[in-house]
Amino acid sequence: MGALDGMKILDFSTLLPGPYATLMLADMGAEVLKISSKSKPDLVVDYPPFIEGTDISANNAWLGRNKKTMFLNLKKPKAIELVKELIMEYDIVMEQFRPGVMDKLGLGYSQLKEINPKLIYCSLTGYGQTGPMNMVAGHDINYLARSGNMSYAGKLDTGPVLTNMQIADVAVGSLHSVVGILAAVNHRHQTGKGQHVDISMYDGLIPFNSMDGASYLVSGIEPKRENTRLNGGSIYDFYETKDGRYLSVGALEPQFWSNFCNLIGRPEYIELGVFPENISQMKEDIKSILKSKTLDEWINIFRDKDVCVEPVLTMQEALIDDDHIKAREMVVDVPIPTVQGKAVKQMGTAIKLSDCPISYKHAGYPLGYHTKEILVNLGYCEEVYKSFEDTGVFD
Repeated sequence: MGALDGMKILDFSTLLPGPYATLMLADMGAEVLKISSKSKPDLVVDYPPFIEGTDISANNAWLGRNKKTMFLNLKKPKAIELVKELIMEYDIVMEQFRPGVMDKLGLGYSQLKEINPKLIYCSLTGYGQTGPMNMVAGHDINYLARSGNMSYAGKLDTGPVLTNMQIADVAVGSLHSVVGILAAVNHRHQTGKGQHVDISMYDGLIPFNSMDGASYLVSGIEPKRENTRLNGGSIYDFYETKDGRYLSVGALEPQFWSNFCNLIGRPEYIELGVFPENISQMKEDIKSILKSKTLDEWINIFRDKDVCVEPVLTMQEALIDDDHIKAREMVVDVPIPTVQGKAVKQMGTAIKLSDCPISYKHAGYPLGYHTKEILVNLGYCEEVYKSFEDTGVFD
């Protein structure tokens, strides 16, 4: 059994945050039914490359893992009726529209809870359901910018820097949705009542200011770029090696710092600490030292020496070659359900449960694959299904 066996989720989300949240829930055993429209493209699902011999993109195979998928055109009254039938069984909803969109369709929380009072309804948006910015469009970069985090990130001579990862989307939107849904499920177990879960990616980035944010709220002193322990103002940083590769140095605690200084031949730096007054001069010297050897040479020097120094790995090195990732089963072979005997490599789910481990049953199906199956389960015959198809219920 999966940890979440018996949990049934109707997923209206697109792009990355909502689908990754429901992917985690599906990997833990929840039954997820993704609702899509034939006529509405999804930038993430449609993004190449496609798996050879299929019409399934790598992203669709990953984000659709362990899920079923159905086409519904939510502009059609019959599609709305079908959703209202489905929520009697799929009593958790995940949606990612702007506030008010689902209400206009007749599928808002206040409308659906009248049909199923036990409904848990998670709304994931950029700025939340309330507040003066609740209708403003945004992307990861915008939430990071407004949250304060980027005001002291980056370098003095470049300003804020882009990251390749969607921090607000995944670390906030996806994970907070999972936490919110599971908290609501626990509350429902205790009370029998559902509720509306309001997740804002912008809200979730405010605590990402972490120690600097807590300090500012007490002192009123704004953190500046390359001025704190973790943003380049201390020895904690990335350093280039002789061959153009990079090392991450996180030797903050005394024992790590002491080992690091001895290994680079600067024992005199130990008593100065990682955040001395002459940090610029010290870092220039350390940059010069670390650039005198190749990455592999430094890896051999620091290996098993307890210094919190690690190489910046390439995708190949991290996802394919790394023995620790292999041991932790963070890259897995998942069967492609539409091609017998064929599997695809995918990133795994990071939650490890001893009694009910994650199960990777199948990669994502082509969108809409289970439409007919779902309708048959609801009691509709072939003739009715064909009439729905002819009248655009699935477009």
